[in-house]
Amino acid sequence: METEKRIVPSYEGALRSHMVPVPAVISKCSGIRIFGRRIKSFVFSTDAAIIKNCNADAVIAVYPFTPQPAITRAVITAADMPVFTGIGGGTTSGPRVVRLGCDAEDQGACGVVVNAPIPNDVIRSLKEHLDIPIVVTVVSDRTDIAARVEAGASILNVSGSRDTARIVRTIREGFPHLPIIATGGPTEESILETIEAGANAITYTPPTTGELFVGMMQKYREMIVEDSVGEC
Repeated sequence: METEKRIVPSYEGALRSHMVPVPAVISKCSGIRIFGRRIKSFVFSTDAAIIKNCNADAVIAVYPFTPQPAITRAVITAADMPVFTGIGGGTTSGPRVVRLGCDAEDQGACGVVVNAPIPNDVIRSLKEHLDIPIVVTVVSDRTDIAARVEAGASILNVSGSRDTARIVRTIREGFPHLPIIATGGPTEESILETIEAGANAITYTPPTTGELFVGMMQKYREMIVEDSVGEC
């Protein structure tokens, strides 16, 4: 007998009905259970307004600047979901990364994310100091995954642009149970391909506030025109 599909009741309200939803196809992935909470979707943003108005399961706050505790604090304060924050690993490395990791954990981060160039000995040092998961970014299939895992990587974050699904598939063949987060790309088809390749969770890049304003402003202009016509 076919199992009946369960109806999930929902409530949105009038003022929050235009939130930024993550693509529904992300629900097809297994998720990663971290401290008892299953996470399938990560919103890739440090924008407090976006974070506060997105239905993602968690935040991945990585940005192209030197990591700063003030930014971590601001994101954690704005978010009502777990935050995984970037602590360097490229330009910022060595003991400074470890200090940033400890500070992030103290502030309440659920995990830390390190950049692809980070040396394995720094990952090893992070593992000695932190209880929260260490998410190591992977951008190439030439990365020595076994060495990363041996050093202390808890989760991999695959960000390989068009090659992401292929990289995930390659990793999954060698490490069937290793937790993998991956970028899903711009379409539901590309997200599904990444999930089928073996990703447990997907990072979603939301539209910017500027892009969202374009549609909103156009709607407001149309409302004004309609009101003007009605007054004639």
